[in-house]
Amino acid sequence: MTVLVLGGTAEARALAAQLHERDFHVVSSLAGRVAHPRLPPGEVRVGGFGGVDGLVAWLREHDVQAVVDATHPFAERIGTNAFAAAERTGIPLLRLARPGWQEREGDRWHWADNLSEAAALLPGLGHRVFLTSGRQGLAAFADLGELWFLIRCVDPPEPPLPPHHEVRLDRGPYEVDGERALLTGHRIEVLVTKDSGGTMTAAKLTAARELGLPVVVVRRPPRPATTVAAEVAEAVQWVRNRGVHNR
Repeated sequence: MTVLVLGGTAEARALAAQLHERDFHVVSSLAGRVAHPRLPPGEVRVGGFGGVDGLVAWLREHDVQAVVDATHPFAERIGTNAFAAAERTGIPLLRLARPGWQEREGDRWHWADNLSEAAALLPGLGHRVFLTSGRQGLAAFADLGELWFLIRCVDPPEPPLPPHHEVRLDRGPYEVDGERALLTGHRIEVLVTKDSGGTMTAAKLTAARELGLPVVVVRRPPRPATTVAAEVAEAVQWVRNRGVHNR
């Protein structure tokens, strides 16, 4: 009998580790979009399920007793599919969602609903852009030929990309001193990020605040309404309260 943990986030890895230590049978499912992901302990599967129907079939075949959606806040497709599959199978579903970032005194944040809106804001905010929204969706910035971009992502991005750019392949966690040096060394004038939340990549926000830089923040997409936990410990207790059997 299995607990399915969806996602390759730090929270997903921590949850899988804690459940594994308590002798639950955990399967962690990764989307496979990162070439060399950090793997959690226990069983791991990589790749999609084939939509809602495929996920429903997999849940039934593997006698899954509980599903925890610990995917990235912007992984809306798998989140929607997980909700639909849980509805069809009656399997309990929990969303483990790290809280979003909150503006602090001194921040100069500009909110956007999507990457296209974020791109439209940039010409009025600065000409040297630190783009940290991931390697997907960069086509939204491809027509901004008058701007220069420092693009940071884990794996190499695919075109179309802005004509004037530098790609920096890196993976958090990041420290404030390093982020401040990166911003000043590249003469960055504006930062673009998604509201990913958590501490792994929050240092760039602190550095931008200290330097007085504007930040364009892309809002999280809506998710289906379900039970939500903000901390790994809450998710562990939720699994235990579901009466899931240990191995």
